[in-house]
Amino acid sequence: MTVRPSHELVTDLQLKRYAKLIYDVAGVEISPQKKQLLSNRVRRRLKVTGIANFEDYYETLVSLPVTDDEWDHFLQEVTTHETYLFRDDSNWNWFRNEYLPQLTSEARLGVRKKSLRVWSAACSTGDEACTVACCAAEGLAGQAGWDVKIVGTDIGVGAVREANAARFGERSMRLVPEPLKKRFFDQAKNTPFWTPKSQLRNMMSFRQHNLLDPLRERPFDVVLLKNVLIYFNTESKKRVLENVNRVMLPGSILVLGAAEGVSDLLDGYERIRPWLYRCVNAASPPSGKAGV
Repeated sequence: MTVRPSHELVTDLQLKRYAKLIYDVAGVEISPQKKQLLSNRVRRRLKVTGIANFEDYYETLVSLPVTDDEWDHFLQEVTTHETYLFRDDSNWNWFRNEYLPQLTSEARLGVRKKSLRVWSAACSTGDEACTVACCAAEGLAGQAGWDVKIVGTDIGVGAVREANAARFGERSMRLVPEPLKKRFFDQAKNTPFWTPKSQLRNMMSFRQHNLLDPLRERPFDVVLLKNVLIYFNTESKKRVLENVNRVMLPGSILVLGAAEGVSDLLDGYERIRPWLYRCVNAASPPSGKAGV
C-alpha cells in the first residue's frame, strides 16, 4: 500500500475538482484556504482504503454511487466538526431558563398542548439532540402528559449510526452539569463511556438526511441548525432555509450558530438574539407522508 507523504497537498486543480464534487453532492463549499484541511482528510481515506493517491481516490469516488459506504466515509471526513453535549452555554441557558418555562406556563393556561417537537439538523453523533432531551427531562419533570419528540438528522450514515448507539466519552460529557449526569446517564462499568437512560432515549430518533432535500415531517416547535450553514454558499443557504421553513409554523423557533452569515436571508423571521429567531411567515409543509 502506497500513501502520499503526510506533508503533500492536493494540487490546485485537484482541490477545484474535489470542491465541485463535494458541492454537487452535499452543497458544502470547500474554499481554496482549506487546501491543507482537505488534503489531510482525504489522506485519511487513502490510508484506510489503500488507494495510492489523491487522483485515484477522486476517480474512485466519481465511479461510485453516492449511496456507497465510501461516499459516506468521505463526507463525514470533510464535513464533520467537533461536537459535545451542552456546547454553547447561551443556547442552553435560554432553552432551560426561558423557553421551557414559557411552554409549561402556556400548557397550564391551556393555550398549547403538552407537546414539544425539536429538529436537531446536521446532528452529527447526537450530542445536541441528547442535550435537548436532557434539558426537557429536567424542565418538564413532575409534569405528566408531555409528549417530547426530538428528531436528529445528518448526511452521514455513520454519524447517524453513532447517534443511535448513544455512547458518549468523557470529552463529550465534560460540560454536562454533574446533577444531570447522575440523574439521566449511566456509565458503562470500567469504561469512560456514558449512555443516556431510557427516559432520554425514548425522546430521540435519528435518520440520514441531506439538508438540500425537504424533510418530510410534521412541523417543529424548535429547529437547531447550528454551525452548518457556514459551509454553504448563498444559493445553498437559501435552499436549506426554504426546507427548514417548510417544517415550521408561525411562532416556531430557529436556533443558529453565531456566525452563519444568513441574517439577510431570514425575511420570514423575527430576530430575538443574534443566534435566535422566531418564525413569523412559515411555508406549507411538503406533501407526502410525514414522520411522527
